Amino acid sequence: MDARLIFMPAVAMVALTFVVWWRMYVVRIGQMKRERIHPQAVATSAQSSARLTDSCAADNFRNLFELPVLFYVALVVAAITGQVNATTIALAWAFVLLRIVHSAIHCTYNEVMHRFYAYVAGGMALWLLWGAIAVGWWRT
Repeated sequence: MDARLIFMPAVAMVALTFVVWWRMYVVRIGQMKRERIHPQAVATSAQSSARLTDSCAADNFRNLFELPVLFYVALVVAAITGQVNATTIALAWAFVLLRIVHSAIHCTYNEVMHRFYAYVAGGMALWLLWGAIAVGWWRT
């Protein structure tokens, strides 16, 4: 199997991160214009949280630099150790799809339990991906 295939889910995650970043920009700038908030008035995170009321996209953007860091590393490890196979690719795509669901919930209607289920399912896909890589590595 072509090892480069493992990096397609990474490209999808980068695209998701870009979409959430763009959403964050639109929401923040929109509120700042509507409420005439000077940029210096939100210079710190404390000031931002006091003045900017819709932080869902910003919160989700930060989430995209937590578990996904382990995801990106897993893809590199899979490629380097020759663990690119149907299982690792399927688990990588499962993680991406569940992160898309998580982000869509977080950036729209933000129902906490729906978001939580997507988060846990995505986390499980990530831990299974690491498990598959570890098992495959020990077998070689």
